[in-house]
Amino acid sequence: MLKDFKPVLGILLRFIIIYLVLLFAYQFYLNSFEEIGLDPLSRMIANQVLAVQNMIGYPTQLYDDVKGGQAWFYVNGEYVTRMVEGCNAISVMILFVAFIFAFYKGKKTFVFSLLGLILLYVMNVLRIIGLNIVMVDYKQYGKISHDYIFPAVIYGTVVAGWLIWIKFFSLKHENS
Repeated sequence: MLKDFKPVLGILLRFIIIYLVLLFAYQFYLNSFEEIGLDPLSRMIANQVLAVQNMIGYPTQLYDDVKGGQAWFYVNGEYVTRMVEGCNAISVMILFVAFIFAFYKGKKTFVFSLLGLILLYVMNVLRIIGLNIVMVDYKQYGKISHDYIFPAVIYGTVVAGWLIWIKFFSLKHENS
C-alpha cells in the first residue's frame, strides 16, 4: 500500500526539504542585517518603486526608520505606506521555488524557476506601486487593497505559475 504513495511522498519530502533550506538561508540573510534596519534587498525594491513612481508623476521620497526596520514612502507630501521586510515577497518566492523543484524535471526546472522569479519580482514592484497610488488617490480603498486585492495579485501569480508548471512541463510526457 505504501508503494502506491511513494511518488507523492517523494514530492512532498522534496518540497519540505527545499522549502526549509531556503527559509533558513533567508532567515540567516535577514539576521545579518538586523542592525541596519531594512535589509538590502527590501531597500533595492523600495528604491525601484521610488524611481518608477517619480517617473509616472507621483513624487516620492523614502525616509528610513532604522530602529523600526522599515522605510516610509512619502508620496505627494504625505506618508502613505511603509516598506518592511515582508513586502519584498521573498517568502512567496521561496514557496514558489520549493514547489517547482519538488516536481523537478531537469534543466527546464531552473529556467522556469528563474523566469517565474523574475515575473514575481516585477509583479511585486508593481503591487507596491499600485498600493501607494491607491493610498494617495483612493485612501478609502487602502485597507481592502493592502489586505486582499494586492495579496491576491501576488499569490495569484504564484498559483498560475504552479499550474503552468504542472500542466505544461511537469506532467507532460517526454515523448509528446
